[in-house]
Amino acid sequence: MSGGRSEERSDEPHTARPENMSGGRSEERSDEPHTAQPQSTTPSLEGLDLGRLGEYLSVEKPDLLSGELTGEHVAGGKSNLTYVVSDGSTSVVVRRPPMGHVLATAHDMNREYRVMTALAPTAVPVPQTYLMCTDESVIGAPFYVMEYATGTPFRRADELAPYGPERAQAISARLVDILVDLHAVDPAEVGLSDFGRPEGFLSRQVRRWTKQLEASTSRELPGAQELAADLAESVPADGDVSIIHGDYRLDNVLVDVDHDDEFTAVLDWEMATLGDPLSDVALFAVYQRLPEIGSGYAVSDVSLAPGYLPAPQLLDRYADRSGRDTSRLSWHLGLAYFKLAAILEGIHYRYIHGQTVGEGFAEVGNATIPLIAAGRAALEED
Repeated sequence: MSGGRSEERSDEPHTARPENMSGGRSEERSDEPHTAQPQSTTPSLEGLDLGRLGEYLSVEKPDLLSGELTGEHVAGGKSNLTYVVSDGSTSVVVRRPPMGHVLATAHDMNREYRVMTALAPTAVPVPQTYLMCTDESVIGAPFYVMEYATGTPFRRADELAPYGPERAQAISARLVDILVDLHAVDPAEVGLSDFGRPEGFLSRQVRRWTKQLEASTSRELPGAQELAADLAESVPADGDVSIIHGDYRLDNVLVDVDHDDEFTAVLDWEMATLGDPLSDVALFAVYQRLPEIGSGYAVSDVSLAPGYLPAPQLLDRYADRSGRDTSRLSWHLGLAYFKLAAILEGIHYRYIHGQTVGEGFAEVGNATIPLIAAGRAALEED
């Protein structure tokens, strides 16, 4: 499964995780050889059988963990399930798809694993990857293991505000710079030339998110069909091609607040592909606008923190550093709102069918209709 399969992956966004528990830099590593077969002290962890995981790792990666394993589900993510697993001296992160209603082509674990592995030698910070398992008999789903990176994924304004306006401004600016660095990576140079089909990317995005929304809809969604039709009828010509993240925002990045606010890792790559970088830029801008649309649910409101650069300045910084024109993004913004509406409706569908793990899902569905309305309005912006 290491080859590039279909391009854009549909998926739900991954919202806040607790500090220093998101993605994978190893903690204390033992220098002693690992000989004992890992065993689980919490075998009933929902979605992850630590006993089966330990048996698998003892064969496939015997030097990674040893002895008794403990684990916990990392709360906050609304899509792929994330766990921190430890043997008492080393911690790693395990990622697997959600349980229940999983849409076709969504939640591709190999896709995340492959792109992070490929980006390791670039300027884009990613966790070290250890192992990819496509054998669903191990824990009931494909999964991968990566290092446990330290840092804080800022989701809310009240999390970032205590660090002061100057640091908030610098962090928001650095967020743009990393996106520029990502879009500057030559896919062929990192072995990702077959990671997607950029020709017709935007047209396929409209079709894909239309299908995903239809597959997850359990109620009336005023304006959804109209927005899908308007997008389909006005698709721009193909633009530049780059590696795109697909869900880029501050709480998908780990910031080391103890070391000059260094960005230690960009996480949650399941929607990564090759395509128009302006689609990444537009969704990034939409996340900055979410607190303004009055949905009662914002994936993140960190953009309200004092000092955080407003969306127009973030777009100007991207344009200055990348050389791309961001002045006419109305269609891309419309698509971004539509995509996010489909994503959140998928989460809402799983929630009402009892297929989510953890808390924080009850209000997600409130955002779908306002996002659709915002998408229709965005098409009229230019």
